[in-house]
Amino acid sequence: MTSTGSTSPNSTRTRISRLFERLRARGERALIAYLTAGDPSLERTVSLVEALERGGADLIELGVPFSDPIADGPVIQRACQRALQAGTSLARVFDVARRIRQRSEIPLLLFSYLNPVLRYGFEAAARDAVAAGVDGFLLTDLSVEEASAYTPILRSAGLDTVFLAAPTSTDARLRLVAQHCTGFVYLVSRTGVTGERDALSGQLEPLVQRLRRVTTLPLAVGFGIARPDQAAAAARLADGVVVGSAFVRLIEESEGCPDLERRLEEFARQLKQAMAG
Repeated sequence: MTSTGSTSPNSTRTRISRLFERLRARGERALIAYLTAGDPSLERTVSLVEALERGGADLIELGVPFSDPIADGPVIQRACQRALQAGTSLARVFDVARRIRQRSEIPLLLFSYLNPVLRYGFEAAARDAVAAGVDGFLLTDLSVEEASAYTPILRSAGLDTVFLAAPTSTDARLRLVAQHCTGFVYLVSRTGVTGERDALSGQLEPLVQRLRRVTTLPLAVGFGIARPDQAAAAARLADGVVVGSAFVRLIEESEGCPDLERRLEEFARQLKQAMAG
C-alpha cells in the first residue's frame, strides 16, 4: 500500500523532497542535524548551521524552545531553558531562518511543540515560515489522529508535514502517519525521550520494514544516535539519520569557545563519512 503522503503534489516541490531525490539518485543517506534555535544565542545559531552544512549536514531541524519539552531528554531541555532565557521566541526563530536562507539553500524543518505555534496563530505561522524560507513543520506533540485540522493549512502554504512513527505504533497508526507526512517520515528508534544511547534499539529494523510496506516516502531515524558507528548502522536501514542531543551537548560543552563552529563542523563530517562507509 502506498500512502497519499508519498504522492502529494506538495512533496515534489519542496527543498526537503528534492534533497532526498538527489541523495537517492547518488545512493547517499541524509544527515539531519537538530539545533535548538537561540542556544547559545540567536546570532550564533546562524553560524552553527553554516558549520553543520560545511561538515556535511543535509537538512537542519531548527528547534523552537519550549518551557515544557516533554519529549526531550535533559540535554535538549537545558538548551531550551538557555534559549528561552536569551529571549528566543517563534518570531525570532523565523528571523534566524530568514538569515540562514540569505546564505544557504539547506532545507529547514521547524521542530516545535504545538503550543508556541497555536499562540502565534497557526495560519500566521505557516505564512511567516514560508516567507522566512522554512520548508516544513514537525510538531512533536500533535497527534496524527488530530492532524487533519492542521496539515491542510501547512500544505496549502507549501510546507512539508512530518510526523513521528514509533516502535509501539500499530499498523493502522503507521498508515495514518504515512498519509499525513510529506517530505519524509521520522522514525523514533526507541520509546522514551531524546538523548544519547550506547546502542541502536533492536526495535528499529522491524519498524523500518513496517513503514516500507505502507509508504514510499523517505524514512529518517532519530532518538539516541550519537556516534559515527551508530549513524552508519542507522544509514544501512533508512534514508536519513537524525542527530540531535549529541550536537546540542557539544554546543553546551563548548559554549564560549571561539572554535565551537569548527568542532561542530568536524563532528558532522565524522558522522557523514561514517554513513557513507
